[in-house]
Amino acid sequence: MKAAEIRKLESHEIQAKLEEAREELMNLRFQQVTGQLTDTSRLRQVRRDIARMLTILRERELQAEEEGEA
Repeated sequence: MKAAEIRKLESHEIQAKLEEAREELMNLRFQQVTGQLTDTSRLRQVRRDIARMLTILRERELQAEEEGEA
């Protein structure tokens, strides 16, 4: 998921996607340990998606704080 796509979502939608991505990452890790994972690049992709979502949520949080002080 690209950053532009994430920015179009509401914060609560991003939170929901974040939960799904974390669950997917956990499942991918289990598959890797058991030797069932064929597409190992998916691990990296999901981790980066999680990082993007967290970054955008943090940007929004900082922006809200900044607007509250002004």
